[in-house]
Amino acid sequence: MKRIIAFAGSNSKTSINKKLVSFAGSLIEQAKVELLDLNDFDVPTYSVNLEQEAGIPSKAEQLLEKIKTSDGLILSLAEHNGAYSSVFKSLFDWMSRVDVKLFSKKPMLLMSTSPGPRGAQSVFEIAENRFPNHDAYIVSKFRLPSFNENFNEDKVVNPEFLKELKTAVAQLEAEVLKTS
Repeated sequence: MKRIIAFAGSNSKTSINKKLVSFAGSLIEQAKVELLDLNDFDVPTYSVNLEQEAGIPSKAEQLLEKIKTSDGLILSLAEHNGAYSSVFKSLFDWMSRVDVKLFSKKPMLLMSTSPGPRGAQSVFEIAENRFPNHDAYIVSKFRLPSFNENFNEDKVVNPEFLKELKTAVAQLEAEVLKTS
């Protein structure tokens, strides 16, 4: 059976992006979804000096291995000051030191959400433009604005956004299933 890993670019214990990614993963019907928590992949902030002194943190290598051995990815990015959260940025930096093409052309559903009406648009656009340089194969995209108004009881409650998310998930699942 195909395996998709799903995670939020956040280490918040109450992450709205983790709630969104968990719900999106629950919509997958023909593949196994493994929900990851970035708290299980704690690494220090990237530093050239630290890399020279101590090498690549094993937790970054473990997450990279999960990406490389998966058949697809669901990733929902948290936005901190208009960019990646520090936990995601540190993991991203460390993993790219092992393999700059870290996404390995795995089909990806790229998502973001925020409490505000832009749905973390700034970080979403950064990732949408940056990730292909790291061999991301973004097959579908979804942004959920105003999380607290559109998500309740562990699901997207706005019918238009729910339809849009289901379409994005179906696109990802179809692409994952057609890969050998």
